[in-house]
Amino acid sequence: MSSSAAAQEHPRTGAPVRGWSWAEAAFPAALLALGVFTVVDASTIVAPSSVNTVGPQAFPYAVGVLLVLTSVALFVDVVRGRRGAAEDGEDVDPSATTDWVTVLKLTGSFAALVVLVEPLGWPIAATVLFGGAAWSLGARPWWRPVLAGAVLAFTTQVLFTQLLDLYLPAGPLEGVSFLG
Repeated sequence: MSSSAAAQEHPRTGAPVRGWSWAEAAFPAALLALGVFTVVDASTIVAPSSVNTVGPQAFPYAVGVLLVLTSVALFVDVVRGRRGAAEDGEDVDPSATTDWVTVLKLTGSFAALVVLVEPLGWPIAATVLFGGAAWSLGARPWWRPVLAGAVLAFTTQVLFTQLLDLYLPAGPLEGVSFLG
């Protein structure tokens, strides 16, 4: 057998190295596009004249640059033929099918948040999201995840309002002092 026909081995690990496909490069390409978009979009942010230190562009620039650097590193790994070790999923049943009812319930919970956040406010819409997601994933009885969702939603509302001075829509609860 000639050396060209034999599988190439990684110089350090000795594992077989195979070429890369365009499908493997799709994720790094999408990540690169998102990073470039983030950097370009951050450059359009107008900083108020009162900003004398770090302006509102700093965080989007940092995220965009990290996305670009990560995409380059991933693409280099793809080109070099590096593969992660296959998982030995002890709790994974490879013959199991997708539970589309659960997927639809979760999708419905997210859609409800999008539709309800403006008219009903964050606390109520997030209660539907958190409670609905937990119920969809098997939490029983139904009222426990709804109660936990309400506690989480109201806690985030209060933390955003009181600590961060950021106001989430309160909906019909507008005017309640601790909700903003």
